[in-house]
Amino acid sequence: MDKFYEERNEVAKTMNRLFARGLTTVSGGNISFRLNDELFCITPSALDKSCLTADKIAIVGFDGTNYTPELKLSIEMEIHRLLLITRKDINAVVHSHPIYASSFSTIEGENQILSKLTAEAYYFMGNIVNVPYHLMGTKPLADEVAKYGEKYDVMLMQNHGAIVLAKDLLGGFDKMDLLERAAQMTVIAKQLESFGCKPKELNKEQCKEIEDMR
Repeated sequence: MDKFYEERNEVAKTMNRLFARGLTTVSGGNISFRLNDELFCITPSALDKSCLTADKIAIVGFDGTNYTPELKLSIEMEIHRLLLITRKDINAVVHSHPIYASSFSTIEGENQILSKLTAEAYYFMGNIVNVPYHLMGTKPLADEVAKYGEKYDVMLMQNHGAIVLAKDLLGGFDKMDLLERAAQMTVIAKQLESFGCKPKELNKEQCKEIEDMR
């Protein structure tokens, strides 16, 4: 499995970067990356997410086989496996617990994060969706996320955290970073409303222009 050192190292570096950016906790979150048609790699469970290295990234088959049995698989492995199987157009799945975005995961009803406040956020993230609550690490949660992941790249898992899909690891990090910034901007925009300042989101025509650019 040494031939996957570079890919595993990039996964480790991306997780370290998420922690350094304050987008996840020492024990929370996980990242996976498609290695080929049969294998993917994923961050492990029960290890410090701030200082992972390539040798601490597990290699898993799409049939669920752990080819690095010395590493304990993340309890959310099934989410990653199903998403990578469902979405052949993406190679990276990033799950973390950013404070602002995760706060919005506790709100009932539809997503409340304003993803259309900036053109950049809407270009990279598109629409954000809330995934109904299921116990973390369970098959019902994995099935639910995979269902929503057929259509959306950015999801909030109710009372849990955020998960994004991307073509590569940099894209996954970028989307998670943009999601947290959009959540922060939403809070600020709502606060500005108390001063009589109404936030102006992109209109339908502007959104269509951005969608055509993708």
